Amino acid sequence: MKKWILFAAIVGSFYFVACDKHTTEVNPDQALTEAVKNASPTGAADFYKMPVGVDYSQIPNQDPKNPINAAKVALGKMLFFETGIGLTPNQSVSKSTYSCSSCHIPAKSFTAGRFQGIADGAVGFGRNGEGRSKNNLYTGDMVDAQGARPLPVINLAYVTNALWAGSFGSFNVNVGTESVWHADTLLEINFLDLEGLEANNMRALQVHRQMMNRTIADTLGYKEMFDAAFPDFPESERYNLKTTAFAIAAYFRTIFTNEAPFQQWLQGNTDAMTDQQKKGAALFFGKAGCYNCHNSPSLNNMKFFALGVNNLYQGPYEVFRTGASDKRNLGRGGFTGRAEDMHKFKVPQLYNLKDVGFYFHGASKTSLRDVVEYFNAGVPENSLVPKSQIAGNFHPLNLSAQEVTDLVEFLENGLYDANLLRYAPDFTMSGFCFPDNDLESQIDLGCK
Repeated sequence: MKKWILFAAIVGSFYFVACDKHTTEVNPDQALTEAVKNASPTGAADFYKMPVGVDYSQIPNQDPKNPINAAKVALGKMLFFETGIGLTPNQSVSKSTYSCSSCHIPAKSFTAGRFQGIADGAVGFGRNGEGRSKNNLYTGDMVDAQGARPLPVINLAYVTNALWAGSFGSFNVNVGTESVWHADTLLEINFLDLEGLEANNMRALQVHRQMMNRTIADTLGYKEMFDAAFPDFPESERYNLKTTAFAIAAYFRTIFTNEAPFQQWLQGNTDAMTDQQKKGAALFFGKAGCYNCHNSPSLNNMKFFALGVNNLYQGPYEVFRTGASDKRNLGRGGFTGRAEDMHKFKVPQLYNLKDVGFYFHGASKTSLRDVVEYFNAGVPENSLVPKSQIAGNFHPLNLSAQEVTDLVEFLENGLYDANLLRYAPDFTMSGFCFPDNDLESQIDLGCK
């Protein structure tokens, strides 16, 4: 009898231990839900949801001077990829060979396929832009090359100023910077009372040596699309770089990574993410503290911080039109001139970074694991950035090796929308190759 009682007691103890272990296991969905709600500025997970469908009224940060409509989006979608408007190159051989999308390739999540974007002055494409190189007819100072790693043009509905330094746009973070707008002819665009995308696009079209007028619109086949998109504009003001910029801005605001697993999870599909991705997301919105800076539906922020990463010219790459004296290396400070802004760069969005290949404004990291480990270590790599400028929340995160792996999995795959080609056109009205139309690119792209 005593042996039976002892056996029953042992069995019972195992039962209760097993039950206790079962009841204390953390449900990944519950843990993530709690973390997301705690991080959300509104206290609700819905804060992070992106619009689904084509209801333009849901899209935030529209410019009152440029409300979105279907005709503008259709026109912008074409013009962004149109090589036919690249009409003012430094060498005539490059005429109509480049486009806005030369540095923002859909298959590369709308960013460059190489460490530095090059439009005019480059040839070749490769598979996804990695094969682009300087045209031998150009010297390095003649090419149209970007001084910092180009940001992807996705989820821009959550951006009020599009560049690393936030230089263009009349409102939001640029209120109070009016005194420097006369310092550069291009900055005078900020006096036009435009939102950041519209102002930046007008600047970009000029800087990237593109043109638009009635004759060009008619010749390339866009006149009717301009007429449909801008019927309220007088014909004398309808076909120019301003309306081109407006159409592209409207198109930009409709590009959402709303098919990413995390977005699907937010919509109620708990099977959209793996348990590991959910653990990584819970770290993002919890222990790792990533949400302290990356806290919007696109996980961006319109604030500027110094992380002490290397600039583009400090890397192992051959770069053009940038160097130690380039004020773009100073980030926000290069625009405002304020000491407190020096070396600070805008917090970027985090979707679709998996296959990009180069990270931070200086392309100093080549994988998301490198990025996470840089944050986990919390040690600046650029000795030229004063310690006094480094963000206060850039410090060791004390994540374990497994936690680093889980966080990387969330960033790589939980935030990856694999279908961004849905935002690219099948053709442009000119019929030219895109995103590049030089002979080498035509061969690489198989379009001629």
